Amino acid sequence: MSKNIRALAARCLYAVVDQGRSLNDELPKQQLLVDSPKDKGLLQELCYGVLRYLPELELQVRRFVNKPLTGKQRVFHFLMIVGIYQIKYTRIPDHAAVAETVAATAILKNKHLKGLVNAVLRSYQREPELDETLPDAVKYNHPGWFIKKIQAGYPDSWQQILEQNQQRPPMWLRVNQSKKSVTDYLTLLSEQEIEVVQVAPLSQAILLASPVDVQKLPGFSDGWVSVQDGAAQMAAPLLQAQANDNVLDCCAAPGGKTCHILELTPNLGSMTAIDIEAQRLVRVEENLARLGLQANVIAADAVNTEQWFNGQHFDRILLDAPCSGTGVIRKNPDIKWLRRASDIDSLVVLQQQILKSIWALLKPGGTMIYATCSILPEENTEQVKRFVENNADAHLEDLAIVDNCKDWQILPGENSMDGFYYAKLTKKAVH
Repeated sequence: MSKNIRALAARCLYAVVDQGRSLNDELPKQQLLVDSPKDKGLLQELCYGVLRYLPELELQVRRFVNKPLTGKQRVFHFLMIVGIYQIKYTRIPDHAAVAETVAATAILKNKHLKGLVNAVLRSYQREPELDETLPDAVKYNHPGWFIKKIQAGYPDSWQQILEQNQQRPPMWLRVNQSKKSVTDYLTLLSEQEIEVVQVAPLSQAILLASPVDVQKLPGFSDGWVSVQDGAAQMAAPLLQAQANDNVLDCCAAPGGKTCHILELTPNLGSMTAIDIEAQRLVRVEENLARLGLQANVIAADAVNTEQWFNGQHFDRILLDAPCSGTGVIRKNPDIKWLRRASDIDSLVVLQQQILKSIWALLKPGGTMIYATCSILPEENTEQVKRFVENNADAHLEDLAIVDNCKDWQILPGENSMDGFYYAKLTKKAVH
């Protein structure tokens, strides 16, 4: 098969938007068909870029297509969107963008649509902008239901949140402090001329000036460093695991937080990492192996604990609950198009079920960190408030390292971090 990057991008986008597949699953499949790193990078840029600006790009296609494409022809709808994205948002010369996109019609086995694709792209070149007032969904490139939720939760900052979601994510590093000090690793980065913007004071996370290939990071394959967002790197310091603690990381895949806890407290009593998807635990095992760490990794349902719990209660539990992912849209723009308003209610119920079942595994006097990568209040502050009200032995603690606040909602882009939520619960002995 010819490796026309635009054809591969159109196929990938069709699978994500029309068939509801995850970009993290679909993009690697298409990248396997490409040899050069440069072409892999272009394919990623086209897919991510289109998903960031989808409503705006679809509106442009609708201007020039009288009859919407349906059925097997839908992939050509996405091909035209890929073409317009290149013209509007990339440095690819217009003539090359048009020629390569039109050429993709042959690869996608429908030369009859060559004329349509060519006409739409040339029409857009002649008349790129609209004068009309755009609806919010197009103006902000987010689904209408999501905009309404953000407006309700953050009436003073909703536009800023939506704008941050459209940004490219920065690259944060986590130094494996059981192998290298942060100071030493900063020296190694400097020697490689990899520029650092800041080191987060609480977590020692390192923010790079621009992303680099992980293989260019000193000692990556030797487990000296990992890639993990600055917000996610707050979980382990907040958990404050101690020597000999029995620790559970619930919903652990892909294992970044599991590894971070082990790095910070190498003399733990034991670490158990569970996730309901066995396939996702492969990544946990890979990360542990690369970093030279050990944990008891179990494919397990957090709600049905009787299937796997061995009766040894935990001193500390990190519950990174299944959530809407609305805090990590910068690096997963497909979330905007895969999520539905009805999903949120289902997730809130699932979070309640997991909280209830996992809380029973915590020792009296033990600590649980409840975390999500969501920014929706119903998954976060409202969820924790309800849990504390309904459980006499649950106490919401101050997050001592964060200005004595009871819980912490990080918004996308805040200190260059992803959107994330943390609350610290301790279990009181009830007499």
